[in-house]
Amino acid sequence: MDGLNGSVVSEFVLLGLSGSWETKVIFTLTFSLLYLGIILGNLFIVFLVIADSHLHSPMYFLLANLSFNDVGLSSTTVPRMISDLLKEHRAISFQSCMIQTCFIHALGGTEMVLLITMAFDRYAAICKPLHYLTIMSPKTCVLLIVMSWVMGVIHAMAQFSFVINLPFCGPNEIDSFCCDFPRIIQLACSDAAKFEFVITANSGLITIGTFFLLLLSYVFILVTVWKRSSGDLSKALGTLSAHMTVVVLFFTPCIFIYLWPFPTSSVDKYMFIVDFAITPALNPVIYTLRNKDIKLAIQRLSKRGHHDRFCRLVYC
Repeated sequence: MDGLNGSVVSEFVLLGLSGSWETKVIFTLTFSLLYLGIILGNLFIVFLVIADSHLHSPMYFLLANLSFNDVGLSSTTVPRMISDLLKEHRAISFQSCMIQTCFIHALGGTEMVLLITMAFDRYAAICKPLHYLTIMSPKTCVLLIVMSWVMGVIHAMAQFSFVINLPFCGPNEIDSFCCDFPRIIQLACSDAAKFEFVITANSGLITIGTFFLLLLSYVFILVTVWKRSSGDLSKALGTLSAHMTVVVLFFTPCIFIYLWPFPTSSVDKYMFIVDFAITPALNPVIYTLRNKDIKLAIQRLSKRGHHDRFCRLVYC
């Protein structure tokens, strides 16, 4: 069967995570619980932001979109990883591999831009409080979300347009639990050096550039607050700490994977696990534990639930 580009390879074999049967069962249960936590935790934040009028602000609108994107990003890889753990033959078709890779980079690129917009939101809230609602108007927020998705798709398509034209005629084993451009390019029959450079420039340099841009933006915000009033520094640091933690958790594995994009070791697949399974599961916990508004919203939701149950008991 011909691939999308006329290659003779019709499927790739994902080597995934190796180990004994008992180890694979433990991995299956662990990742199943993590994925359940990702779905419930992130969708709960989306529901909370929609249901609680006190959270109808630009910051929480962006947070809800980040949580929704985390669900999508994890869903591109984790369910298949769980199902493949107990299989002997872990094959994925050429077309499915390309689609999975595109979704990974589209959603990953969207997440990067979303994190930038959240940093801009914090800058406007802390450094320009009197103009905050004007700067972050509902129209601007929607525009930023649309821009995030557009940039994510452009990022994915830019790499896909190079990779899809490569011939694949030989080895088809990918030492990972999912498809990704660096691993796929290693299997190409042609000299893929120029394509490796494109992937490095597109993913690696963009990733590390975005990471340092975000860190510098947070430092700039803290310095601005410190110059204005040193007493407000601890409050600003408390506000930004959750964002900075999420940024470090998301970007550290990405930098490792794409700045050294064609490794001979299999360490990078464990970095994928951090990005696709662990970080999305931790994000709701980080924002819940470090955010007073979210805690109050949960309390209001709990009280409303108790009140509704009481009313049903009284009137039934």
